[in-house]
Amino acid sequence: MSKHVTATSAKPGTTIVIDGVACKVVDIKISRPGKHGHAKCNITAVGLLDDKKRNIIVPGHDQLEVPLIDKRNAQVLSVTGDMANVMDDETYETFDLKIPEELTGKVDSGATVLYWVILSERIMKQIKSEGS
Repeated sequence: MSKHVTATSAKPGTTIVIDGVACKVVDIKISRPGKHGHAKCNITAVGLLDDKKRNIIVPGHDQLEVPLIDKRNAQVLSVTGDMANVMDDETYETFDLKIPEELTGKVDSGATVLYWVILSERIMKQIKSEGS
């Protein structure tokens, strides 16, 4: 599920999909329309999951996909290496989440974590409460 914005209305901070990857716009340059052409937008964005820089050039009237980011809570059931087995607080679904580098060693069993669902990928973002 997603919505759309025109290329000219994308501003720095807007989240869009480039090549199937959710990205945050960091810079946008809009060229003047020519005598017979449309304005062109040169958009630079950084991937939310992989931090890779991506660049696209599209006509200003083109529609860009905006991903819906679902922010959810889960309880950590167990930790093995850099993976945590968690249970969603609302659906009670259990699944594994990769522990990001900045949270390594801080995630314990029983802790509540915030995770995002972006384009069917799950990513752990922060620890909400400490476990036992």
